[in-house]
Amino acid sequence: MEKSTLKLTRKIQILIDLPTKEEKKEALDKLYQWQNRCFRAANLIVTHLYVQEMIREFLYLSEGTKYKLADEKKDEQGILNRSRINTTYRVVSDRFKGEIPTNILSNLNQALISSFKKNRPEYWNGERSLKNFRRDMAFPFDLEGLSGLLYNEEKNAFCFRLFRIPFRTYLGKDFTDKRILLERVVEGKTKLCTSQIKLKDGKIFLLAVFEIEKERHDLRPEIIAEASLSLEYPIVVKVGKARLTIGTKEEFLYRRLAIQSAHRRAKIGATYSKSGKGIKRKLKAVDRLGQTERKYVHNRLHVYSRRLIDFCVKHRAGTLILLNQEEKTEIAKEEQFVLRNWSYYDLMTKIEYKAKKAGLELIID
Repeated sequence: MEKSTLKLTRKIQILIDLPTKEEKKEALDKLYQWQNRCFRAANLIVTHLYVQEMIREFLYLSEGTKYKLADEKKDEQGILNRSRINTTYRVVSDRFKGEIPTNILSNLNQALISSFKKNRPEYWNGERSLKNFRRDMAFPFDLEGLSGLLYNEEKNAFCFRLFRIPFRTYLGKDFTDKRILLERVVEGKTKLCTSQIKLKDGKIFLLAVFEIEKERHDLRPEIIAEASLSLEYPIVVKVGKARLTIGTKEEFLYRRLAIQSAHRRAKIGATYSKSGKGIKRKLKAVDRLGQTERKYVHNRLHVYSRRLIDFCVKHRAGTLILLNQEEKTEIAKEEQFVLRNWSYYDLMTKIEYKAKKAGLELIID
């Protein structure tokens, strides 16, 4: 039976809510320490999981060697002195005891074991390499580590404690649903699931995961919407006799190429820019235009995918078929210009997410 709920991830900037600079610096240093230990623990966990899984391939072991990955107390052939899920947790908890909350290690261990099981056939066939984690990876926590989530009217922010460190949210000019989702969590109407903390450029971000109910629409599975993605027109969709063209080449591609041209000119001009405080000032215009392209593409793809799903809902189409996408993907891979400027994968991801949220069945032909 299909689930009636859907998990959403929202990136929310948070600030350490302490009075003095010294206290804030101490708390931030602690967060960076947790990030470092989490990064080291993650690489240790996947290494141990891989060795455990591939132990049968060690042909140079003697014939009498036991290799069943089970607790020896529950299975005579078992080679472990505890449950398999507990082996990797004990490795990292013993290594980093007192340096990082065990709640983070426990959630990290569960997430990596789940991911490893999902990708196990590809590891076994040599089609996928083991994950290699970066030093700036986000670290997970569950609701046991978070407490006191409330809205503070004086600070005009949502305040909470994460492992005894006080935080408050910084939503700024929020035009999304972040504030609404947090309000629903405080009211008990929406569930906050295992989330993550991300540290980047001295800023702290909460990657909050909300479990919400799917939208309820009067859709009919027998009504089929046929959509096609292309560079000429981002999306063309048809339901029966109704047809809609979403976006144009001039609107999306030409505007994007114009931003890229401005970006190239800024790179050339940066040579003659005043340095002042070094390379950061010289490349200020270059960085700004690089972000402009990303933001423009992100916004356009959201608008296109939203209009597609709204069109399907308006005509009560319960099934959405994307036509001839495999063929177009192969063409895009061969042509560097198309691959660079089409943003096919991002558009597909946004359509898939919005279709799932609205209760549509998505079929990729």
